Amino acid sequence: MEIKYIAGNQEIENQHVKNGIIRNQNGKNPRTKHREVNSQEARNKIIIFQKLCNYGMHPVSAAAALLVLLAACLTFFILIFLIAYILVKGIPYLTPELFSWNYTSENASLLPSLVNTLSMTILALLIAAPVSIFSAIYLVEYARKESKFVHLIRITAETLSGIPSIVYGLFGLLFFVTTLGWGYSLLAGAFTLVIMILPLIMRTTEEALKSVPDSYREASFGLGAGKLRTIFKIVLPSAVSGILAGVILAIGRVVGETAALIYTAGTVAEIPNGLMGSGRTLAIHMYALSSEGLHVNQAYATAVILLAMVLAINWISGMIARRITKG
Repeated sequence: MEIKYIAGNQEIENQHVKNGIIRNQNGKNPRTKHREVNSQEARNKIIIFQKLCNYGMHPVSAAAALLVLLAACLTFFILIFLIAYILVKGIPYLTPELFSWNYTSENASLLPSLVNTLSMTILALLIAAPVSIFSAIYLVEYARKESKFVHLIRITAETLSGIPSIVYGLFGLLFFVTTLGWGYSLLAGAFTLVIMILPLIMRTTEEALKSVPDSYREASFGLGAGKLRTIFKIVLPSAVSGILAGVILAIGRVVGETAALIYTAGTVAEIPNGLMGSGRTLAIHMYALSSEGLHVNQAYATAVILLAMVLAINWISGMIARRITKG
């Protein structure tokens, strides 16, 4: 009997030790954690029940909520359908010949267009992003709020945002290609794209800077920091997510642009020797293949690469924004 009693005590102690280890590892007792999960589920059910009761008492609100839900579901399904359709149509035709260094009528290679797209995007952002961001900083941090000059700049930016891309293309053809004598070149296309994305980045940066609380600036001034240091050390890091959102939208417009670049960068399917050479981007390459009707399957494959490129740029931009915000 004594042996059984000692063994029973030992088993109880082992069980207490195990519970202690689990409690130390997870921070909470598993039973307590289970009860918290159950209580959270109960609260969620109560909230859902209360919402259903409120909708029953207000049919108009219920109808509006239903329409919003249907619109969200419709948007989601359309997006999924488009992505799935492009992937199904294009992935089977992603062959090694499609990534040949030189374009021919047999392989319909997209690699020259991919290189031109990256070059065009980087060049346009290197010019447009600093100008747009510094313009937004001036409008928010330095300019007088009721200034007529500021009002004129904002009206001009909003007007430029609504101009069709074909108009930008014609302007680029007349000014950069003809008047300045640049010809059909990457530089002419990049400067045309700069004019297109300047208002977009500037307006999104301006809204991002406005969203930073004034208490941040006041605290920085109270600690003795100057205006410039406050902007670069406090305001810009707090608004970096909104600024990068505008940059991502600008990248999407640059990558998907066709009309403006046909008139400025040309449609030559090769990698130019320099900025003054002509070359087509992925969007123009896809348009050319589909309009000719000879390489429609390769056009779908190009769309897959274009989609993957945009997703990769968005992921990289989001990762940079998170690191800057944490750092």
